Amino acid sequence: MKVLVLNCGSSSLKYQLFSMTNEEVLAKGLVERIGIEGSRIKHSKTGMDAVTINATIPNHKVAIRMVLDALLDASHGVISSLEELKAVGHRVVHGGEKFAGSVLINHEVIAALQECVPLAPLHNPANLMGIEAMTEALPNIPQVGVFDTAFHQTMPSHAYMYGVPYHYYEKYRVRRYGFHGTSHYYVSQRTAELLGKPVDHLKIVTCHLGNGSSVTAVKNGHSIDTSMGFSPLPGVIMGTRCGDVDPTLLFYLAEQEGLDSKALAHILNKESGIQGISGVSSDLRDVEEAAAAGNSRAKLAEEMLYYGIRKYIGAYAAAMGGIDALVFTAGIGENSVVAREKVCAGLEFLGIKIDAEKNKVRGKERIVSSDDARVSVLVVPTNEELVIARDTKRIIDR
Repeated sequence: MKVLVLNCGSSSLKYQLFSMTNEEVLAKGLVERIGIEGSRIKHSKTGMDAVTINATIPNHKVAIRMVLDALLDASHGVISSLEELKAVGHRVVHGGEKFAGSVLINHEVIAALQECVPLAPLHNPANLMGIEAMTEALPNIPQVGVFDTAFHQTMPSHAYMYGVPYHYYEKYRVRRYGFHGTSHYYVSQRTAELLGKPVDHLKIVTCHLGNGSSVTAVKNGHSIDTSMGFSPLPGVIMGTRCGDVDPTLLFYLAEQEGLDSKALAHILNKESGIQGISGVSSDLRDVEEAAAAGNSRAKLAEEMLYYGIRKYIGAYAAAMGGIDALVFTAGIGENSVVAREKVCAGLEFLGIKIDAEKNKVRGKERIVSSDDARVSVLVVPTNEELVIARDTKRIIDR
């Protein structure tokens, strides 16, 4: 069985084609700058060099057609007929409270996703465009939606509710939703496998650290709390997002600077975080380099990030009544030796102790805690696409 996994952004489309017989990636690629001048598709067949095709790609329908053509191509394609594709799995950012798991997409699901657009106005419209484009290209192929928010639907109400009048929750479903759920799910399950223990006996803190970052408390295989909230903005500081702030600060800045809600949202989402503090870059690699060279603001941005992550780890250990494993994943978590070292420094009282030699790893699965540590510390590269492919297969096999 071959399953195509799609991740549609407003001007991009990432894809991977899996053979579910052995969960092998046959091909993958990225369509960039959809609807923008300079659009192109980068496609790579496993075991071959990537090819880049520059073309006018005005919308997602054309992008989907180009993806299918690339998969069929005589030289760099991997299928001889579209009939080999048995299903399509879509990454969908926001499922609200309606979806606690992946679902087969039908008219009712699409209507529910449209209702969630106000909760994720930058993401869900693009996800819906991808579903619509694939429906037009291959109207008879089953499609499955896999939601970033679904894994966090197990949070108890005392963790997801906000201290605002309850009728706002009833009217607008104002609450903590959490994101990166597919990643947190994958790495927590994989951690249990690597430790040789059942996930339903473990208390795990998973740290998905990248340009967007979130920390999650996974108790007995279920998310019980997570650092992102109603939107992906709160939590630790991120590449350009501010993380946790006092809401009164927003009123103050709006008044002092004469900002409307759109301008304020742009500042908090696009000009804050590591970029805003360091003044160097939103990329932690650049900031680490600048900090090592003596840039005080870069050093401050580093310290704010590491301190914020440590606070969440401590809080979630308390929320779960202990911690058995600490996991690092995503771009920073998988690749920054310094970030893992700095985050773990000072957490010895929890039983967290990192081994400097074991920690010299990038992008590979490894247990990096000291042999005498009470808590296992792991690097686990995330694989959200594989989760989507597995869920898609499971649902259409029912």
